[in-house]
Amino acid sequence: MSQKQQTNSDNLKKGLAFAYRVGDYFENSVSDVIVNTHLGTAKIGDEEPALNTWYRVDIPEGITGDGSKYYIYIKKGKSKNLLIFLSGGGVAWNSYTAARPSSGGTITAGMPNFYWSNLRPFTQIMNIRSGITEDINPRNKFKNYSQVIITYATGDLHVGNNDFEYQDSDGNDNVLHFHGYKNFRSAMEVAKKYFDNPKRLIIAGDSAGAFAVPALAGEICDDFYPKCKDVTLLSDSGQFLYEGWRNTARDIWKTSDELWQAITSDNITADWYQRLYNNYGSRFKYLYSTSTHDYLLSAYYNDVANKVFASDKDVQAEFYEQMKGMIALLKEINPDFHFYINNFKNKMVMKSGMHGGTIHTNIRNHNFHLPNSEGVSMEKWLHDAVHDKLYDSGMSLL
Repeated sequence: MSQKQQTNSDNLKKGLAFAYRVGDYFENSVSDVIVNTHLGTAKIGDEEPALNTWYRVDIPEGITGDGSKYYIYIKKGKSKNLLIFLSGGGVAWNSYTAARPSSGGTITAGMPNFYWSNLRPFTQIMNIRSGITEDINPRNKFKNYSQVIITYATGDLHVGNNDFEYQDSDGNDNVLHFHGYKNFRSAMEVAKKYFDNPKRLIIAGDSAGAFAVPALAGEICDDFYPKCKDVTLLSDSGQFLYEGWRNTARDIWKTSDELWQAITSDNITADWYQRLYNNYGSRFKYLYSTSTHDYLLSAYYNDVANKVFASDKDVQAEFYEQMKGMIALLKEINPDFHFYINNFKNKMVMKSGMHGGTIHTNIRNHNFHLPNSEGVSMEKWLHDAVHDKLYDSGMSLL
């Protein structure tokens, strides 16, 4: 290696180390604000939840990916309507990705990071008080809904049943607890305890939670809310084409037989929607949303296709073509599938290597309230759908 190459390499390492420290500092600062101000959430005991107040509910039998404590969030609203929300937080599909969880440091430095492996104060900002979960915005059309936020830190799309052994990035033996399904079932017991008979039910999820919606919606309704006949499903940003999904679900996550056997292609979301529609038909209202050039999902696909965890205009363009195919496929599964498409620009300056493209997820983003290119906000589109006014918005972007 020449002196110039060595100098460049040393500068790169120093730059990554600095970015890592900045990311960790940012995360810790946000955590301090959450813990020490009104933004924190109270733990609920035996009392009835107060109206329009967020609570943290510990799940003693739950466990996150790294073995730490698991908890969810709930809020009681004035209306008889209920939102069950399946949170996102990345995915681990093999030993390599299992060994690379996310943190403020890894994200800022642009290091490969694929899933959140635990819950801590910082992760609260990804779960509540934004978009559909805003509690201080009087114009939020969903402000008066009761809400159950099923948090996620297991890397298994909420459906895993396995303790997966792997070697971490330092070569040490470790275990990733793919307990997403047990966490989900325990969370739903809490939901049923506090909100037993909703008039309307929305089952929604973003990112990893978007994949989980078709996997778990039938179970939510059959086992917990069989009397509710007005059910709307929404997957926000659930596109990740990968030929190995069936093997991952069967051998690494160890999902139920019904779920891994339903995977017959590289599109796990479409396969699980096909299974759901085969079993339930028009029992639900089916909705899907996406941005056109998702910077983060395109980075995941780039890692699978090219072994590069980064996003640029070329892989974003490939994502766009795949997205058009996915929408056509979902429409083929169910002609009454309806879509919301946006092209809000990606402004995540903290994420090194994730330049350009469009946002990743919208439902828990401030853009939830803003109009897309056709003048319709996701908030209005979803509210209309819940009240049986179903239509597509943003299709001109195709």
